Amino acid sequence: MKKNILRIILILLLFGTFYLIFNFSSQNSEESGGKSRQITEVVTKNVKDIQDLSKSEKIKVLYRIESIIRKIAHFSIYSFVGILVMAFLSTYNITENKRIIFSLLIGVLYASTDEFHQRFVPGRSGELTDIFLDSLGVLFGCLIILLILKIIDKNQN
Repeated sequence: MKKNILRIILILLLFGTFYLIFNFSSQNSEESGGKSRQITEVVTKNVKDIQDLSKSEKIKVLYRIESIIRKIAHFSIYSFVGILVMAFLSTYNITENKRIIFSLLIGVLYASTDEFHQRFVPGRSGELTDIFLDSLGVLFGCLIILLILKIIDKNQN
């Protein structure tokens, strides 16, 4: 019974995360860029070296930081996908290798469809590099769950 409740929670969280990713990807370039700029401004507002730059230099630096923040967001949200899928699959009697492979397949498939979806959103484009980064995030999430499970197993013995 506890496993079924855990499975339901993990699936709901996974579909909620997929919904969130879909909504982010549905934003046109102006909306998406605006949110990224807001986050960049919050992150950098107290960095004196950046704030003291000339306007043109500051714009260049903020653009580079915004790009890094966007990549971190990709990696992070797909790490969460990897955590959720791997945790879900860990509730079944499946070998570790199969759990990793299935988790990666699900993550890469969703990342691919997400990038394809972005090609139809004004001002957005689907990027292979984002699929690769998303896949690394999924793998990282899987590794987090494997580490947690090994720690739990070690402490139970």
